Amino acid sequence: MTAATFAAVFVALFVAHSVGDHWVQTSCQSAAKGLPGWTGRLAVARHVATLTTTKLLVLAPVAYLLGLDLSALGLVIGLGVDAVTHWWADRRSTLAWLAKVTGKAEFYSLGTAAHPAHPVTATGTPAATLGTGAYALDQSFHHVWLLIASVVIATV
Repeated sequence: MTAATFAAVFVALFVAHSVGDHWVQTSCQSAAKGLPGWTGRLAVARHVATLTTTKLLVLAPVAYLLGLDLSALGLVIGLGVDAVTHWWADRRSTLAWLAKVTGKAEFYSLGTAAHPAHPVTATGTPAATLGTGAYALDQSFHHVWLLIASVVIATV
């Protein structure tokens, strides 16, 4: 049953992550969470609070309807680890640092004017893109921690 519990928890958290990170997060939180000082820290704290609430609101009915045996301790530890790591990455400078020390700085800047091969318009000005390397690294970082949180929730 643990493998099935893990799978159900992971799917619920993955969907909730996408909803919480893209639909629930406000534009103000998104714009301010990388700012230095308390302005950025509080913006990211508000984002992580609504994101974690979204995850709990999605996971609770899934667990109830599927009869998953989840412990309160597992939920607290799993969602806590997910929240702390999400907060850390979303401060932006921390994830940029991780990209730099792992040799991914150039990929991190992909899709921005800072990248050596940035997209340009016909007139040579930077062109908008649908995604960036920073966004891809951000989401993959979160996905790893969703996996870890799901294992904790399913097994503790």
